[in-house]
Amino acid sequence: MSSSNFVDFVRVFCASGNGGKGSTHLHREKFVAKGGPDGGNGGHGGHIILRGNSQYWTLIHLRYRKHIRATHGGAGSGALCTGADGENIIVDVPLGTVAKVADTGEYLFEITKEGEEKILVKGGRGGMGNAFFKSATHQTPRFSQPGEPGEENWFILELKLLADVGLVGFPNAGKSTLLSVMSSARPKIADYAFTTLEPSLGIVECRDQKSFVMADIPGIIEGAHSGKGLGLRFLKHIERNSMLLFLIPADAKSIKDEYKILLNELKQYNPELLTKDRILAISKSDLLDDELEKEIKKTLPRKVPHIFISSVANKGLTQLKDLLWDTLNS
Repeated sequence: MSSSNFVDFVRVFCASGNGGKGSTHLHREKFVAKGGPDGGNGGHGGHIILRGNSQYWTLIHLRYRKHIRATHGGAGSGALCTGADGENIIVDVPLGTVAKVADTGEYLFEITKEGEEKILVKGGRGGMGNAFFKSATHQTPRFSQPGEPGEENWFILELKLLADVGLVGFPNAGKSTLLSVMSSARPKIADYAFTTLEPSLGIVECRDQKSFVMADIPGIIEGAHSGKGLGLRFLKHIERNSMLLFLIPADAKSIKDEYKILLNELKQYNPELLTKDRILAISKSDLLDDELEKEIKKTLPRKVPHIFISSVANKGLTQLKDLLWDTLNS
């Protein structure tokens, strides 16, 4: 999933189909002078439906598809013939896609399961033919219903990545390097801040052929909840992670202070994020000797499990995998 191909936000115009008109028709055939009403109903207009597809990781296929229209229902006809229904338009989206009304920001629904289908725009109902209105007191109705008009609007489709573990840390904390070592993902890695400009996903294999999905979220900075840096664009992806792995380098000025800042950014963005399980990993710990490591341990938060790791030296990575797996399945 390269940076040029990852799209997590699109704005699309969707219009459902109009319902078909009901028929006003009276039965006519040889030797039947005055046949009764036999006008059929109009067909229903086509819906626009979103369907979850686990093979999709991005909304790029909708980037240049700005207008999506379903077809109209057919008109009813004589001999009680119902008009054809309009064809539904099914749009495949990745799991974790949220649908909103563009103008108001109103939340509509989210797609989280494979094959899950939800109607984004409902098609208009077909009108009733005159046969529907026949009664004992009104045996020859000469009217029918027009079809209901379809709906149209601009919508926002927003992707929030679904992952078991979300990597949280400041820029250049070593998140991309860790993901590349623990999985087959190949995010961009360089020795400067904001190397990662798009989220990356990797499948981490554990013992006994078990695995889980880890997401590398672009670096957070102080004030990200208010839009600083990459800000709100990527904080949303953390909402979908089952648990959070905080990554802070061993050469940070104060690991405890950095952890508090990261925690506060998540709290300011969405307090519910603090209810997720958390693990603190001290990266680049190959720079530490045993004495320094003991000193750092004394300053770490007591209520959060911690582990010292090094992606370059392959230190503590097996233990980290086991700890993440046990936490996910506790």
